[in-house]
Amino acid sequence: MEPISIVGTPKTPTVHFDNEKGKVEIKGRSIPENSIEFYKPLVDWLEAYLSNPAQLTEVNIQLEYFNTSSSKCILDVFKKLEAIYKSGNEVIVNWHYEEDDEDMLEAGEDYQSIIKIPFKMVEITE
Repeated sequence: MEPISIVGTPKTPTVHFDNEKGKVEIKGRSIPENSIEFYKPLVDWLEAYLSNPAQLTEVNIQLEYFNTSSSKCILDVFKKLEAIYKSGNEVIVNWHYEEDDEDMLEAGEDYQSIIKIPFKMVEITE
């Protein structure tokens, strides 16, 4: 299984999914022209990863902004991670947000209330 590495653009996030290390990272802005098209390979990768996940899957999400269609796709990513967690594997989500960004904190809390996997809210103070 090949890792996924996508370089971010002003409209799409940087993505690193590494099955060997059990790392899933999405960082930047997510306002792609077609969110479903952008996120489908990520969801498919997680579906394949589900059959042989690392003992611990560490998820780091650090988004500055995402649009409504991205939020649904991000939820799909979380649902795949939840399936990994429910199959008896350890999954931890680190939701990073800027210290003054209430919207991003609330978005993380919304996902936390929907998805039954451990979430850590990580405030970025730079």
